[in-house]
Amino acid sequence: MTATVAAPETRDSSVARRVPIIRGYRFELVKLLTQWRVRVLIVACWLAPALFVAVISQQASLPVDTLFGRWMHATGWAGPLVLLGFSGSWALPLLTSLIAGDVFASEDRLGTWRHLLVAVRSPRRIFISKALSSLTVILVLVIGLVVSSTISGLLVVGNRQMIGLDGHLLSPGSAAGTVFLAWLCALAPTLALAAIGLLGSVALGRSPMGLLLPAVVALAMQIVQQLPVPVAFRLALPGYAFISWNGLFTSPAQLGPLLIGVIVSLVWALVATGLAYFIFVRRDFTNPSHDGSGRLALTAGLVPLVVLLGVTTAAVAPVTGFGSGIDQDKVQRAVAVEFAHLYRLQTKQLNRADVTEEQLQSAAECTKGGDQVAARGPGNDWRCVVSWHIPGVEAAGSAIYQLDINPLGRYVSDGDGPKEVNGFFLVRTPSGDEPNPLWQFDGNIELLPAN
Repeated sequence: MTATVAAPETRDSSVARRVPIIRGYRFELVKLLTQWRVRVLIVACWLAPALFVAVISQQASLPVDTLFGRWMHATGWAGPLVLLGFSGSWALPLLTSLIAGDVFASEDRLGTWRHLLVAVRSPRRIFISKALSSLTVILVLVIGLVVSSTISGLLVVGNRQMIGLDGHLLSPGSAAGTVFLAWLCALAPTLALAAIGLLGSVALGRSPMGLLLPAVVALAMQIVQQLPVPVAFRLALPGYAFISWNGLFTSPAQLGPLLIGVIVSLVWALVATGLAYFIFVRRDFTNPSHDGSGRLALTAGLVPLVVLLGVTTAAVAPVTGFGSGIDQDKVQRAVAVEFAHLYRLQTKQLNRADVTEEQLQSAAECTKGGDQVAARGPGNDWRCVVSWHIPGVEAAGSAIYQLDINPLGRYVSDGDGPKEVNGFFLVRTPSGDEPNPLWQFDGNIELLPAN
């Protein structure tokens, strides 16, 4: 009797293993980093902000129409915030367009989908690898913007205290933490725009509109934000967190609009990414001339986002209401509080006896357009009369301000007398001669209903 030994089972060599996601991610990341356009963007994001902040901080004329622009001579922490305002409007939408908006469309232009599918053997892994690699590059670009502008501001101007949007002073440590938190919150709408870029790149193929979709969406949202739309619709847009970080610089912080903006942006990011994945895994890659999904791009791309906008508007409406969010009581309260804080700052700069906010008992009476229109909503026709008391003086002091309030709740107060209180004159400070803090100042009105 002879014994037989069974041969061990062997795998069929004709069956190829799928490429792990980590290897696909590294491959896609290398592909992005080898593109000259991406390399130029990385160098620009790590160097251009430093040059921008250094040049602006040394100029005699400051960008006072930009939030925190008037304080770029006073503190190095104003530079990163000025750049954040610019980046939220222009730089970040453009960066997401060039990275996320092109990560899938580039394969259509080069005609390399069949080769990539043969190598990876999984549309799902291809999608995840491309999405993660584009997100990594976008994060590198954003970190460059933050680090570059911050280092430049601190080296050129210095690590000094900063004036908040209600006039209270932030210590250098508090300013640092708040600035970095503002940039962290801005990542949420950046992710939303990146997800919209992925969706456009998948659905529109080699069409230039897919590349431009995040920038076009961001521009459309900017236009809407400047219109007198209901506050519920305003907060339901995925880019509102580019604006609501302003509330971090008041005391107490206006966290309601910021949290709503961040949550809405993250929901948009998840939904848009899911729609891009849904369209991508159902695409026909056997036809080289077919670089989009036709009707599927409309039914599974555009329509769900419109429905999402309606759902988010309805979801936040019970919290925000449907008005403008700007009324007489809010304006009077904001102006009175900020005046009290800045009055104390002016008192200290002029070496006068210190007073507290409780002693000042500041109050404001504000009207809009005289008595002809209701005192609510944005406009440049607001007028406030601020009154206060100084201990030991029977007569109350008063000062007049002209206010320009935009639909986002940001206002600029311009002193209209008396000159010795809120007129233009220079005050000696540790950082040099600066304009009277009560002359012109920026503020922020929370659009949510007052508690």
